[in-house]
Amino acid sequence: MSQRLRIALTKGRLQDKSVELFEKMGLDCTPIRHPGRRLIHSVPNYPLDAVLAKAPDVITYVEHGVCDLGIVGKDTILEKGGAFYEVLDLGFGRCRFALAVKEGTDFYATYKTRRVASKYPAVTRAFFERKGMDVDIIKIEGSVELAPILGLADGIVDIVETGATLKENGLTPIEDVAQVSARLIVNTASMKLHKQEILDFIQQCQANLSGT
Repeated sequence: MSQRLRIALTKGRLQDKSVELFEKMGLDCTPIRHPGRRLIHSVPNYPLDAVLAKAPDVITYVEHGVCDLGIVGKDTILEKGGAFYEVLDLGFGRCRFALAVKEGTDFYATYKTRRVASKYPAVTRAFFERKGMDVDIIKIEGSVELAPILGLADGIVDIVETGATLKENGLTPIEDVAQVSARLIVNTASMKLHKQEILDFIQQCQANLSGT
């Protein structure tokens, strides 16, 4: 296998879990575990180079073909979209999008247009469009839990893992919006040009997924 593939990894926990998976596959990930200031890291015993990037950039790099593959959360895929193949649910980084409101309030009890705050306006819009509901969406960059507390919004759509942060702020999730986990994505042209190498890599990932 002479063709070196390039994969974009989402920095942080998904990067750590990706490295765990690669090591199960027998890849020497020492350069990725100790990146220093380098931005591209070559796996010594496998034709793979890794680029560490923020989640939205992973999609950009894969979509534009500067990376053949990427590992990114489904949350980013749902929000950003893009033209690529989503080939494998890697199973780690599990959480969910949920609609949450102040405890004791009934989000659906009024006919007025509700205001919903979120860091993920596209996900929020799609969710309420499926319900046939018209809502005002307010994009928040920081702690979205503040919006209902301050009276800015009737509810929020956000990533929920344990629900502890919501509870501490007097909020409760009332409905799941979408399930989220890490996904392996592939550039559409790369899949044609380097099909065998990419299929081999996907199969190796799949064979080592249990317990990640």
